Amino acid sequence: MRVAEIALIALALSIDAFAVSVAAAAAGRIGGRRAAFRLSFHFGLFQFLMPILGWAAGTTLEPAVRSFDHWVAFGLLAAVGIRMMRSDPGGSGPAQGRDPSRGATLVALSTAVSIDALAVGLTLAMLRISVWGPSVVIGVVTAAAALVGIHLGNRLRVRIGRVAEVVGGAILILIGVNIVASHLSAR
Repeated sequence: MRVAEIALIALALSIDAFAVSVAAAAAGRIGGRRAAFRLSFHFGLFQFLMPILGWAAGTTLEPAVRSFDHWVAFGLLAAVGIRMMRSDPGGSGPAQGRDPSRGATLVALSTAVSIDALAVGLTLAMLRISVWGPSVVIGVVTAAAALVGIHLGNRLRVRIGRVAEVVGGAILILIGVNIVASHLSAR
């Protein structure tokens, strides 16, 4: 997998964290630098860990699906992309009245924004690609995207999160199409 593809996957996966960060900051729920750090750090950490968990599950399944793994990769990426594009614009925001950078709310949001990365890790395993480099990139990009989202939410208080989710979903689908096209052209 090329560096550009890994970067695009990282950007696409960071969109949920970005959208949640914008929403939380625009709603005035991110109170200061410590809260911004906690939220962005945990979003990045969970995005780093989820592909590793998906990859670990995928390596045990790989021999059984070797002949059609490119279609599985496409299906997973397309499903994640479509889910991102169809998600409820208000459904990914922080819980009402809670500080999203603390306790159970932080863990729930961190898990929710990183579930897609689990599927990407499974895809990497099926494509026999090492998970470590992509996981680091995904985690760092997500933490940075969350910080940018918090900054934008505090400054702009606009609704750009939904547009970003659609773009991120489309990018994942296009990467899935590229995987299938590359496999079919290699025959």
